Formats: sequence, structure tokens, C-alpha cells
Amino acid sequence: MTTAHGVQTLTHFIGGEMVEGTSGRYGSVYNPTTGEVIAKVPLASVEETRKAIDKAHAAFPKWRDTSVAKRAEVAIKFRNLLTANMDELIQIICTESGKTVEDARGEITRGIESVDLAIGAPHLVKGEYSVNVGGDINAYSAKYPLGVVAAISPFNFPIMVPLAQTSMAVTVGNAVVLKASERVPMTALYVSELWKKAGLPNGIWTVVNGDKDAVNEILENPKVQAVSFVGSTPVAKYIYETGAKYGKRVTALGGGKNNMVVMPDADLEQVANSFIGAAYGAASQRCMAISTLMPVGQETADRLVDILKVKIAALKVGAYTEADTDFGPVISQQSKEAILAAVDRGESEGAIVVCDGRELDIVKESKGFFVGPSLLDHVKPGMEIYEQEVFGPVRNVVRVASLDEAIQLINDHELGNGVTIFTNDGFAARKFTTEIDVGMVGVNVPIPIPVGYHNFAGFKGSRFGEGHMFGPDQARFFTKTKTVSERWMTTSTSTTSTFAFPSNND
Repeated sequence: MTTAHGVQTLTHFIGGEMVEGTSGRYGSVYNPTTGEVIAKVPLASVEETRKAIDKAHAAFPKWRDTSVAKRAEVAIKFRNLLTANMDELIQIICTESGKTVEDARGEITRGIESVDLAIGAPHLVKGEYSVNVGGDINAYSAKYPLGVVAAISPFNFPIMVPLAQTSMAVTVGNAVVLKASERVPMTALYVSELWKKAGLPNGIWTVVNGDKDAVNEILENPKVQAVSFVGSTPVAKYIYETGAKYGKRVTALGGGKNNMVVMPDADLEQVANSFIGAAYGAASQRCMAISTLMPVGQETADRLVDILKVKIAALKVGAYTEADTDFGPVISQQSKEAILAAVDRGESEGAIVVCDGRELDIVKESKGFFVGPSLLDHVKPGMEIYEQEVFGPVRNVVRVASLDEAIQLINDHELGNGVTIFTNDGFAARKFTTEIDVGMVGVNVPIPIPVGYHNFAGFKGSRFGEGHMFGPDQARFFTKTKTVSERWMTTSTSTTSTFAFPSNND
């Protein structure tokens, strides 16, 4: 990385080395807290991306043939380096994403869960063996890595999502090409150095910075066997359809419009506290953030909104360097403008603005990309702010008369990432978890993100393909199963030809 006038010029990480870009195209990396450009990131050309994939492809056979125990040992060293360098990682994440220190630390911790699961790869890739399935034939299955696999990661989790997408892929024996978000590339480059220090062979971990040119080469290149993507729903659909067209295994996770249903028997003070963190944490830039509050009954809604007015007004929006900051800026000026416009449109469509994040001084005066917390009440299906995901601190209240109405509204929506219910009624909770058509469900849990050893993925327009981001399905997604039937001939083995379909009658 070079520095000119306080602005870094970043690189790619290819073949175990930091490699300068040659396309001549660069993107700007901002510090969202100040609005300043802090780095220039190279945007790889098709040819640069292809060469990076070629190097990964050349490195793969040796890593594939390395024992799974040795690969797990490298993952253990990598995990230890993540822990030892956590403070530096926090600073990088906060600088390029605007997250608070607490949020960045939590993200790293959750990312390490994926590494922990990958360390258990020797168990997860065990095959099966059957003796004498018929005619002195033994049958066994074994899992093999795919080859070169790719991950395309979003800006909102600079380390957790890339680790979730790649840790298992590396440990089960693949060569990984990561196309990190060009908005937060510095974290991925730092992680590259940790993989190298852990002893990962050159070429097994690659970071290509870029935009659509790099993405399309990844999707079309025949040497890439699988693609994992996390981002918006329209792009997830494009990734899935294009990757599948070129014969790749693809899992593409899209957006979420996540709901919190509140039953009349719930403790509304606890609900309000849970909602505040789940709705506004990280400036609501989480695919699992609660977007919509659904109180059941008018009395429940009125009481809950009154409590929330006070709590939301007390939230502190500011820089991660300031004490007691609850959340920081959004990722870009374009995002800020889109979020503020969403409040305008919601109000024009008839929603009532209970808390107005447009009016904070920091929103109007700072050069950073700050947006205050907004809460819109009496939002109804059909309003744009209900139908579309707002990736920023604008949350909705949709009043429903019954649990059945809440379930129907949620199931009718095109997205199905996460949902939760707050209640003390076991029957209501069971009905909800049974009937809801959403991939990740919480009961009195505000953000039902599974731990690293359970599968993570939504339903409907929130996921394309059958893979998952966390959990044991990662091992299945990044391996292929080969089944072998073997028999060792003896002098007594019949040599007579048979034309019947093979069976186990012998």
C-alpha cells in the first residue's frame, strides 16, 4: 500500500503478495464519520481477475492433497492471530465503515465463530463406509474440495461475512477468491496478511478488489466452481442466475424486511429495549435488523409507541471515537440521501413520523454521513417504505389486530430473512414458529442470527440457491461427494458375464 497526500493507494492480494492494480481504474474509500477520502482502491480489470483465478487454480492441487488435519492447524493459527490483532482490526473496521468500537468487536467475535466451526472440518468431511453391500463389494463415500471458489461480500460486515463465506471453504481444501466490497477493502487486505502469517500456502487466499467487471469474470470463468454472495436482493438474483447459467454452484443471500411481532402479554419495556438495539444498531445497516414493529392490538401499539418515543429521542448518533455513541454514520453520502428521501416518501404516503431523524444537528451540519433514528407509525402494506428495505435507521410500525393477521402479512411479503415474536404465551409462540414462512425465527430474541454452528439463510427473495452462510451446510456446499464401490477379485470370483441390472441379491 502506498500513501500520497494522506490517501492510501491500496492493492490486491494475489499469489501470497500485495499486488498493485494495473487497470488504471480506482474507487474512493471514505471514512463515513468525516466524509473524507482515506484510500483509493484499484478496480480490477477482467484480465487481472482472470490472472488471479489462474494463480488460485494452480495452487489448489497441493492444498487439496494436504491432510485435513494440517489444514485445520492453519485455521487454528489464523484464529489465534485474529484474536491477537483484534484491536487493530477494530480500528480498521471503524475507520472504513463508521461502526462503533463495541459493534466492530462483536462482529469480529461472531466471525471467529465461523473459523471455530471450520477448525472442525475433519469431522464435517468424514465419509461413510459399508461392508459387503452385495457380492463382496464394499461401498464408501468421500468428500473432496471443489477447486477454486469465490466469495462476494457486502460493506456492512467487513469481516464477519467474509469469514463466514470463506473459512470453511479454505479448511476443506479449496482455493478462495474474495471480491470484497470496494467500500470497505482494507479489512480484507489485513485479513490476507493474517492468513499468510498462519501458514496458508500462496494462492489459496486471494483478494481481488473491483466492481462489476471483476464480478462478471468470477461468474463466467470456468475455473471457478462455486460462488457465495451476500448483498441486496436484485444483485443476489443476478448473481444466482448468471452463476447458474455458467454451471456453478451458487448461494446468494439477499435483503431482509424483518418483523418483530409483539403480543399484548409481552413486557413492553423489555420489548422496547430489544427493538431499539435490533432496529438501530450499526445505523440499521444489517440484513437481520428489525425493520417493522407489528404490535397486536391498538392498546399494545399505543403503549409501545409512547415508550419508544422517549427511548429513541435519547439515542446518541456520533463518531465511534466519542463516548456513549449508540450508532455512527451510514456508509456513503448516496446512502444518506436515499434514507432521508425514504422518510419523505413515507410521510407523503400517509405514515406518521413519530421520531424524525432528519432534524438532528449532526445530520444537517456534519460532513460525515450521519442519519438520525426515525420511527414511522401507521405504516400500511402497499406503502413503499413497507414494501422496500431501507438500509438505514428508518423503522416502521404496522398495527395489526391479531397474530393471524401478522403472520399473513409477513408470509405475503416477497422477502423472508428474519422474524421474531415477543410473547409469554407458549401456544402463540408455537403457532408463530410453525406457520411463519421465514428462514430465521426468534422467540423473545430480537435478532435471531444463528450461532456459527447453525445454518444461516432466509427464504423467498432473501435467498437464491440452497447453500447457507453459517453452519454445517458450509462443508457440504464447498465439497463434492464421490461414492466408490470396490471388490477385490479372487480365483473363485465368477467370470461369467451378466446383463441384469446390478443388485444386492448375491
